[in-house]
Amino acid sequence: MSPADIAWILACFALVTFFFPGISLFYGGMLDGKNVLNMMMMVMSTLAVTTVIYIVYVHGLVVGDSVGGLGLIGNPLEYLGYGGFFEDDGEGGPLWGAFYILFAAVSVALVASGAAGRMRFGSWLVFSVLWVTLVYAPMAHWVFTETDEESGYIGGWMRSQLGLHDFAGGTAVHMNAGAAGLAIALVLGARKNTETRPHNLPMTVIAGGMILAGWMGFNGGTAGGANFLAQYVILTSAIAAATGMLGFMLVEKIRDGHPTLLGLVTGMVSGLVGITPSADAVSPLGALFVGFLSAMAAAWAIMWKRKHRIDDSLDVFAVHGIAGIVGAMFVVFFGSASAPAQTAGVFLGGDPGLIWREIVAITVTLVYSFTVTYAIAWVMNRIRPIRVSEDDETAGLDRALHAETAYARDTL
Repeated sequence: MSPADIAWILACFALVTFFFPGISLFYGGMLDGKNVLNMMMMVMSTLAVTTVIYIVYVHGLVVGDSVGGLGLIGNPLEYLGYGGFFEDDGEGGPLWGAFYILFAAVSVALVASGAAGRMRFGSWLVFSVLWVTLVYAPMAHWVFTETDEESGYIGGWMRSQLGLHDFAGGTAVHMNAGAAGLAIALVLGARKNTETRPHNLPMTVIAGGMILAGWMGFNGGTAGGANFLAQYVILTSAIAAATGMLGFMLVEKIRDGHPTLLGLVTGMVSGLVGITPSADAVSPLGALFVGFLSAMAAAWAIMWKRKHRIDDSLDVFAVHGIAGIVGAMFVVFFGSASAPAQTAGVFLGGDPGLIWREIVAITVTLVYSFTVTYAIAWVMNRIRPIRVSEDDETAGLDRALHAETAYARDTL
């Protein structure tokens, strides 16, 4: 890597770290005031837990040579303890190793949406370890690694054998986290009081700005350096974020008669999710529609979830799962051959085989993530209940689990 490329990825790494306080504040502001610190603890702790296990063995599971050449999982011994990073390989090995940690940690942090306000903190830490190992690592290997015949390296089956196009993790990160959040919400069951309103929307909006900055690092860093691709995907990401706001507010106006600030910032995130798999494959005009339609689909999914009384408290399934599907399918139908990925959509003269390949990848992602996550949470719950007691839930997890409060209520 050139010095310019290294400097760019370092800058993107710094931006992506904003995700963790950003998601903490974003989710925390959407909850009532007695569970905000617990949610922030859940999100921030994923960075700590994931860093440790990623260094020890997960990096090999993700980017190691596929065991048996099957494209299912990497060799955990290949990068055991990051032992191969003592020398400069000229390819930015240590830097990419650090960048991949953030991808894994962000993915599990999003899953916290399904456990808000009712999960034991110790159980969450154990769940995080198991989920990164059994769900994220295989998915990341399938999606992010590509076979190199010259070196003999065998990559993941979705990218190398199926031919999936996913620029920055629409499947491995967003659909994966969305399905997992839904699964853990179903195992835990609904909160006793699901009618609580967000306690601090200004906090959520400020956090949305941090997430927007982090996303530019997320997508921009995936470009691999300071190049034209990085410029292009930041442009399409910014466009999708803007139209996502408009799409969500339009649904609110039609449905409720008024747009909301929470809807605006939720739409922005939905647009960013939608553009993640397609940022390099759509035109700027296409990015406009990706953000708009992704946010509208997420708004619909939130209505569906509420109708069926599913307590995915902070809407990770709708915002990350459904919007991610819309973004991935937009590549299939409206991908532009003039974009950097040079992948023409079916409606623009592209290969019809894109349809079944993308549908297979999406279906496998959702089914695998939901099934394995549900099994992890169910088994943990059978061994020891992972849900807090009713008294602790009523009192609020900030005080019950952490002996802290976000606000000095006793002095008011």
